[in-house]
Amino acid sequence: MPSPLKELRELFAYNRWANDRLLSRCRALSDDEFTRPLGGSFGSLRETWAHVLGAEWIWLERWNGASPPGFPTTWDLASWNAVYARWQEITRDQAAFLERLTDQLLHTPVSYRNMAGTTFADPLWQLMRHVVNHSTYHRGQVTLLLRQLGHEAVSTDLVLYHRELCAAANG
Repeated sequence: MPSPLKELRELFAYNRWANDRLLSRCRALSDDEFTRPLGGSFGSLRETWAHVLGAEWIWLERWNGASPPGFPTTWDLASWNAVYARWQEITRDQAAFLERLTDQLLHTPVSYRNMAGTTFADPLWQLMRHVVNHSTYHRGQVTLLLRQLGHEAVSTDLVLYHRELCAAANG
């Protein structure tokens, strides 16, 4: 069994892999398909990705001691290219945060205000697991939206991630 820190680093590596895998599938969509209202929680693929991106950003901000009142309103997320460029920034910043972590810090409570202004304090490791779980939930929605558009989705199962890692290590 890996250490808690190693496990969280692995979960975030999986999260990056799964997000990149599904975002790459969305690259083939037309601008109309990417922004087309389809229903669901956020209406379109672009809006769903903007939500996931914003959530991963806001949690990273909280872990770093800030409590933004909401998602950034200045981000340009009008196209797949814009979403993907912003995604690269967030994953880079997450990776830097993960590199600075220690097992001791994982158990430190993080105090923050949610977007409604309510104050919470939770152990960092719980909040980090939440982010991966939240993104996994919304990747399922992205998969459904892709299928509604008539496109084939890709698997982002954790076991597939482990199989690909094993194959790469042995290949």
